[in-house]
Amino acid sequence: MFLNLRRRLPVLSALALASLALAVTELPDKYLWLEDVWSPRALAWVKTHNQRTADVLEKDPHFVPLQTAALKILESQDRLPTPRFQGTEIFNTWQDAQHLRGILRHTSVADYLKSQPHWQTVLDYDALARDEHQSWVQKGLECLFPGDDLCLVRLSAGGEDATTDREFSLKTGRFVENGFVLPHSKQMIGWLDRNTLLIARDWGSGTMTQSGYPFVIKLWKRGQPLAQATEVYRGAASDMLAAPIVLHDAGGHNLTLVQREISFFENQYSVLDGHQTRRLALPPKSTVNDLLNGRLIVTVDQDWTPAGQPKIPQGSVVALDAAAVQKDPAHLHPAIVFSPSATEFAQEVGVTRNRLLLTTLENVQGRAYSCDAGAGAKWSCHKLAIPANRSVSIETTSPLDDQFFLNLTGFLTPSALWYGDAARCTVREAKTLPPQFDASRDTVEQLAATSKDGTRIPYFVVRPKELKYDGSNPTLLSAYGGFQISETPRYSALDGKLWLERGGIFVLANIRGGGEFGPAWHEAGLKTRRQRIYDDFAAVAQDLIARKITSSRHLGIQGGSNGGLLMGVEMTQHPDLFQAVVIQIPLLDMLRFEHIAAGASWVGEYGSVSNPQERAFLASISPYNQLRPDVNYPEPLIFTTTRDDRVGPVHARKFAARMEEFGKPFFYDEIIEGGHGAGADAREQARTNAVMFTYLTRKLME
Repeated sequence: MFLNLRRRLPVLSALALASLALAVTELPDKYLWLEDVWSPRALAWVKTHNQRTADVLEKDPHFVPLQTAALKILESQDRLPTPRFQGTEIFNTWQDAQHLRGILRHTSVADYLKSQPHWQTVLDYDALARDEHQSWVQKGLECLFPGDDLCLVRLSAGGEDATTDREFSLKTGRFVENGFVLPHSKQMIGWLDRNTLLIARDWGSGTMTQSGYPFVIKLWKRGQPLAQATEVYRGAASDMLAAPIVLHDAGGHNLTLVQREISFFENQYSVLDGHQTRRLALPPKSTVNDLLNGRLIVTVDQDWTPAGQPKIPQGSVVALDAAAVQKDPAHLHPAIVFSPSATEFAQEVGVTRNRLLLTTLENVQGRAYSCDAGAGAKWSCHKLAIPANRSVSIETTSPLDDQFFLNLTGFLTPSALWYGDAARCTVREAKTLPPQFDASRDTVEQLAATSKDGTRIPYFVVRPKELKYDGSNPTLLSAYGGFQISETPRYSALDGKLWLERGGIFVLANIRGGGEFGPAWHEAGLKTRRQRIYDDFAAVAQDLIARKITSSRHLGIQGGSNGGLLMGVEMTQHPDLFQAVVIQIPLLDMLRFEHIAAGASWVGEYGSVSNPQERAFLASISPYNQLRPDVNYPEPLIFTTTRDDRVGPVHARKFAARMEEFGKPFFYDEIIEGGHGAGADAREQARTNAVMFTYLTRKLME
């Protein structure tokens, strides 16, 4: 009865629904007990609802073939081995059927460029987990410059953001005897030298922010008990976090900074000299990127007029003389590396020994540049010769020479690694993923919808070439819409094999809140302006229907994290517009998000319930608070993980519980591990994807 129960209640008119979407509604919260993540009562609730979902979706005849196909892709030996420069070598973390949690391995650059590199294993995470009876998930390395020897191996219990960090030698392939060990905590680390660490972590009562991140930085010497580490900086509990930044370049320059994140988008940077800090006169919305030939590279996300100098427009990348910064951080003289145009905006910054690598989006089309200041202060950027109509990202750069790898990808174009020399401005294809699904019958087009306020919203449609415009096509629409994160075309073997190859259409919307068109595109949807984001998404859905690409009966939507919030809002504001809604690792209770997991860190994005105007708006869009017993909603699939210590499983649980209270059908799927993701290993990820595409098949294809 649970999954198919529907109360026979009148469906509200569109006008009434529009009024409800703006209503400030705060029902009594009967499900606070589900916020106790590991309580026996809450876990029993999870187990019951998981089983009810499994009894339907995992017993569906589509599930096993989809799971098998997904696992084959995730464990394929044909996957691209993602490179990372460590010293003069290439390192890679690899997962497959024999290494579910992965192995850390290395080879030379020359050998890596061969079709079949000869890898040497450095660390086996599966063996480590077995030996220590811990469900370790690798979270990468934090290495001493130049990165060829001592590192801290970051280990997570089940995929949490919190880690246990242990000193490891890449040269010996062993953990360092009596080396640095940092117990379980959310922590940020910088190597001052081979015997000294700067650490922000949980030092005990009163050292973590309201967001659950550290704000006290201490200096720890080798051989010292951790309890005797010396405090060098203290932020405030109201901050998001504080972290050390230790920068080096191959020319011997170095700079040690403290980053104090006042909010998700506002930073204060200070030069750290011993136990003294001196504030950098950077604007709050700026990000320190790296050090290059004695120049500090910074991205500025707000208009900035340094004293006595011309205005620098938001979205610019600038360079500062590091020696001058060290000497007088209060008076800065930036040189512009890149300034945005009306259509082109900076995305990623990386540095090699002598050059700055920059990726941009021009009308959501990827570009890449190698930039250099030459002998003077005026920078020039040379466009790299990469194919058009691809997304481009920086995979890894070498700080010891000018080698780099870019990742190029497209919806129907298998991802490729391009190898280059930044000083020579040369780049060539090095490795390409073999096709993982049949894309021969599909094509990609970029269209645009008009949002409620007249803004044009671009979106990509991946569809069959011989599309019938009759509204019958099963279509999956996705977006993110927040935190200045750009959503660009990418090759997804899972989406291709489990959806496109089976006749589905995929749509990616570049709605406001993202970074596709620079900081202003993001700021247009901040806080109480956020309804624009939701209007943008609805406009794309309505445009798809108007063009008869699909219809409400065959239209599904999917999103995770902030995108999960987007899905919840669309479901409650437009319940008649969609047939399927996939809500993944979501925020949904926007009146309590500041008190759940790391929610307090996102006040800069969403606003705060402590502000009456912002509280009223949050109540008006909060999916948990906007659910109504007298509205018929599409039956959603709600997915989360117990060990998500970023957003947490609480939002998903409470939303599902209220749907159950109102007699609304839903599917609920909560796995234990995976952190803020789809699973801790390939098998869990294959199952998660099979559940989702089984659900979408039932809803949109049958």
